[in-house]
Amino acid sequence: MGAGGDTIKEVQHARRKAVVSQFGFEALKWTARLTNGFSKKIENHAAMVAIHFMYYNFARIHKRLRVTPAMAAGIADHVWSLEEIFLLAA
Repeated sequence: MGAGGDTIKEVQHARRKAVVSQFGFEALKWTARLTNGFSKKIENHAAMVAIHFMYYNFARIHKRLRVTPAMAAGIADHVWSLEEIFLLAA
């Protein structure tokens, strides 16, 4: 590696070999599970990001604010339940 003419396959193989030698084969399986767990469709990923932001801003009470960010901004008048968020998304 480092000669500048390495192919992508050679670089990937070297990285995988480094991970296996440093952390063992279990770490390699763990990283594969992480990457295979995500949605392959961008639409599904965008929907989950939107649901996360709704939960973060409307359903989760923040310690410092002692209310949700939406309530602090005057956008919401109550803490939303997960049921309300999912009904809105459906």
